[in-house]
Amino acid sequence: MMWVVCVALVFIILSPSLHSFPPAEAIRSSSHLFTAHGGGASSSSSSVFPDRFSFRRAPVFRNAAECASTDHRRAGVCDPSLVHVAITLDVEYLRGSIAAVHSILQHSLCPESVFFHFLVSETNLESLVRSTFPQLKFKVYYFDPEKVRNLISTSVRQALEQPLNYARNYLADLLEPCVRRVIYLDSDLVVVDDIAKLWTTSLGARTIGAPEYCHANFTKYFTAGFWSDRRFSGTFGGRRPCYFNTGVMVIDLARWRRVGYTQRIERWMEIQKSDRIYELGSLPPFLLVFAGHVAPIEHRWNQHGLGGDNVRGSCRDLHPGPVSLLHWSGSGKPWLRLDSKQACPLDALWAPYDLYGHTH
Repeated sequence: MMWVVCVALVFIILSPSLHSFPPAEAIRSSSHLFTAHGGGASSSSSSVFPDRFSFRRAPVFRNAAECASTDHRRAGVCDPSLVHVAITLDVEYLRGSIAAVHSILQHSLCPESVFFHFLVSETNLESLVRSTFPQLKFKVYYFDPEKVRNLISTSVRQALEQPLNYARNYLADLLEPCVRRVIYLDSDLVVVDDIAKLWTTSLGARTIGAPEYCHANFTKYFTAGFWSDRRFSGTFGGRRPCYFNTGVMVIDLARWRRVGYTQRIERWMEIQKSDRIYELGSLPPFLLVFAGHVAPIEHRWNQHGLGGDNVRGSCRDLHPGPVSLLHWSGSGKPWLRLDSKQACPLDALWAPYDLYGHTH
């Protein structure tokens, strides 16, 4: 597979989109560590997965001189200067989640100002995160799978049926009321730009912001029965719905709470159980509630689809334009393809952020 790595490295060197922004030169590292802020889950996991998971300790990333002067080592979750990021921690995707966190810290001008909210359905992953990122500010939130198990319908791919995929629907309930905005990120991506730029995106009067893809065939996300029944398809009346990927979203949690969007999503999931109006897991309920009411974000913040399609899988190229976030949505995950020596060329762009206990 040497040719794969070579092709990807040539791509990195020559691609103007990946040179359209500089790396965060002002990131500061040191060997001085401080205790991370955690909570919620048991911290007895150091030997729970000794064979399956062994992550190298990440470097310590410090704020640049121009960052806010707040002492972030003592700041709590309600500090208004923090950037809030929510990611799930799942055993199957843990390697991807760790790489995502690593990438965010590496490219942040103010990495000590980022607070991570980890959603889990297992209570034994906190100490693993703490040992990998001793300087990290984070909190762990337990999401009970039973909360959605009876709402989940079968999908085109079994991985899309996992209860933790639906935890994003409950962020407004899980996170502290003082957290009024959050960036939600999937576990199969890396950020190659300063996350603070995404954080400061204006949502206007919208509840969520995401890159939209209005050229996509929106009808394919729902069944023929959905479109032929005005009780259902009428929900898009007066809207110009566009596809958006729910793996990268900026969410106004305060507005979400006021309107009660969790209940609206749950209602569509209940309809799906009885009427089978879609095939793609947790995405369609979000489209039903928000499509046509999304604050648009630059496409650079979700170069998605790098995992190939959800049925056959395939190697994909980047979309035209600059890149701030690479997303391996689809059935193929870069860590699995790299380990199996069947990597796609762009998987080499994920590898530098991998902290798994061996080198490529």
